[in-house]
Amino acid sequence: MGFPLPENIEELKDLIGSEVSALRSAVRRAADRSATPTPGDDVTAPIQLLTPAPALPTRNRSGTDCLCSTHDRGATGTCAVLGAIPASAVLLEPVHDETGAVRDFRIVAGNRIRSAEWLEAPHRQVGQRFLEARPGAAASGLLAALADVVAGGGPLEGRVVDYTEQRLGRLHRAPLLYSAALCGEQVLATWWPVQSQTELLTIDAQYLASLGWGNWDLLSGKVTWSEGLSRIFHADVRMPWPLEQLCDALLPDDLTAFAEFLTSVLAGEEPAWTRIRFLVLGEVRTLDLLGRPVAGTDGRPWALNLVARDLTPQIRSRRRLAETELETDRLRRQARAERRVADALREALLPTHSEALAAVGLTVAASYRPAEPDAAVGGDWYKCRLLPDGRVLVAIGDAAGHGLDAVARMSQQRHAVAGLAQTGASAGEITTWLNELVCSDPSEQTATVVTGHIDETRTLHWADAGHPAPILLRDGHARPLHTDKRGPLLGALPGYAYETTTTQLRPGDLLLLYTDGMVERRGEDVTKGIERLADLVSRSPAAAPPADLIDMILADPDQAGHEDDACMLAIRLE
Repeated sequence: MGFPLPENIEELKDLIGSEVSALRSAVRRAADRSATPTPGDDVTAPIQLLTPAPALPTRNRSGTDCLCSTHDRGATGTCAVLGAIPASAVLLEPVHDETGAVRDFRIVAGNRIRSAEWLEAPHRQVGQRFLEARPGAAASGLLAALADVVAGGGPLEGRVVDYTEQRLGRLHRAPLLYSAALCGEQVLATWWPVQSQTELLTIDAQYLASLGWGNWDLLSGKVTWSEGLSRIFHADVRMPWPLEQLCDALLPDDLTAFAEFLTSVLAGEEPAWTRIRFLVLGEVRTLDLLGRPVAGTDGRPWALNLVARDLTPQIRSRRRLAETELETDRLRRQARAERRVADALREALLPTHSEALAAVGLTVAASYRPAEPDAAVGGDWYKCRLLPDGRVLVAIGDAAGHGLDAVARMSQQRHAVAGLAQTGASAGEITTWLNELVCSDPSEQTATVVTGHIDETRTLHWADAGHPAPILLRDGHARPLHTDKRGPLLGALPGYAYETTTTQLRPGDLLLLYTDGMVERRGEDVTKGIERLADLVSRSPAAAPPADLIDMILADPDQAGHEDDACMLAIRLE
């Protein structure tokens, strides 16, 4: 395919059509020279969006045209065309409880296609309750998904349901692919079996990696999409888009890039790659496209294979982080006017440690230094207290930004950690819940935190969300604690599950938790600041109280002139 780059979408579609027509004409001429064409063949038919042919109603046992046995002869409602659907299909009527919620469905109509040998054909279950006909629907989550369709949650598209049912004392299992949509006040549901474990894993892999692939046969006009590509474009896998319809979804600014991409693919350049934006259901989706031609017997490209990776979630997260950084900078510029907070507020929000800790063999000291001397408190915070179950909660965090807004978020996060710790949850679970709290904040600010517990065996169980790891001083040597389970900033990735790291402590150990204001310097890698702080901690006299260690750190000239709030929490195990 070689042509001048188009100036608009219609020109691109016209050029694609003309090139495809030329290809078909060339192939037809070659076929005419080698054999007499079969009467009725028409290889020059234009590519069209495939449309299912009208289905003829199937008569049921009662002699009517409708599969539900409730309509008059000759009825052609929705249930009359179920027999034309090439998958198991039912029409469901919602059954509501006294509150109006959907608690079951009644099977109004069904076709004769069985999705598994041990499952009855849908038409034999007309009139039954759905949970009676499909008792495994509740445990598999299928009933709740169909209820969401009724409640306005949108259609169900290609959901894999691991359906399990007990029959005659034996458990039967079948992975099924369900789709459903509202049909008036009823629900039309279809399903077909996932043919193999390999197919099931392929569908899951496409979902997890946001991948999909498709094939466009330029001669026949047939288009084949994977489940992943159908999910990306919110299209029915049985009704994939031809190239012309794909062009209609292009953003105008990406027209030239897409045209150059198609030119490269059909010219045989492998691999051809580009990044293109499409408008899908009102949302801009950014895709990485990788394509290659499939050559025919004459060496010309007879088909086109494309692999797409959806970058929309990553770009959305990056944009959110960039916006957070801009907001943080804005807050820092106006911090001087907002951070006039009374000393009483600092004591209320960052109190000294409890004397109860001494009773369990812990000596604790803490320090908080705002970036500006006249500010009482900012976004940094710490927490150290004895819990009712005998564990000691230790936590330190940094809410992004400065000023009163940062103080409000700091207070919210600090009190949330204290409350969540009362549940007995692990450090990873507490951090996961705290992340959901920060993600739901309309300010869209991020935060970092280290949360943990010291139990009665002197074991530290801790989780890290984008925060510098604690420093452990043992036998005169100081080093940051190692973990391969460090998670992202709070507020960056909704739904992220943080994990817990376990570190065994010994009598005489000293643990230093700190915020990044202690180690970050403009133009310097933060790892150098951490190494500098660890070296300073190593010079602490043996058995020195935590308060003396903090005083020594604050007195060091390298710690002067910090540009951000700085907080430290030192804990010695006796």
